[in-house]
Amino acid sequence: MKKIEAFIRHEAFEQIRDRLAGMGLPSMSVSEIKGSGRQAGAVDGYRGRRAGIFLRPKIKLEMVLDDKDVDRAVDVILELAQTGHPGDGKIFVIDVHEAIRVRTGERGDVVLESHPDEG
Repeated sequence: MKKIEAFIRHEAFEQIRDRLAGMGLPSMSVSEIKGSGRQAGAVDGYRGRRAGIFLRPKIKLEMVLDDKDVDRAVDVILELAQTGHPGDGKIFVIDVHEAIRVRTGERGDVVLESHPDEG
């Protein structure tokens, strides 16, 4: 199992989410965050003053996937988030040593499988 943490621009998120869901990878957590990378901050004007903005708004997308699905998910994120300009974001792939479903106590890869609705 691997965890993907992707920091992307807001405008890329909907397409990424739709494409991943269409591929059978709908499970994700999403947070609106602010952060800074290597790109310099932007200078903006507010009420006649110039101010530096160093924390840029981003979306943090988190997914835990079976190893066989990681490259497909990363390829989708790269394809749809990449503009070629600084600030496109980062993707981190992290090993997950264990997964546990809180409701049932199940452990391991079975936690990543879809389960039928219990009506």
